[in-house]
Amino acid sequence: MKSTVIVPSPEASEAYSVLEKQAPTSKISRSILNGLKKKSDLIKADIHYGDSIAKSLIPQEYILKYNVTNLFRVELPNFWRMLYTIKAKDAEIAIVILDILDHDEYNKKFGYRKK
Repeated sequence: MKSTVIVPSPEASEAYSVLEKQAPTSKISRSILNGLKKKSDLIKADIHYGDSIAKSLIPQEYILKYNVTNLFRVELPNFWRMLYTIKAKDAEIAIVILDILDHDEYNKKFGYRKK
């Protein structure tokens, strides 16, 4: 059986750091961080835990920057989202967390508009 590791992208690391800095004074940031930890454990147990995003909807940014061929979305507290991809290597499966976004940033990234 292959081992599974979770690797954050620079963007995900930055978002996580901002949430960690805000957590002591922000209940919302704490709840998002707790959600991230719980969902990360679920993804380690089942790499296909998130909602699969159709290949045609994968943002070009991810394809060009990370050579993404699959993308999954996980819903977090307070309408935040975590986006990840699965990369398989010889004896290891890497779950690359690409982004941790609020709802508005998610909508911008995927080209959704407010009505």
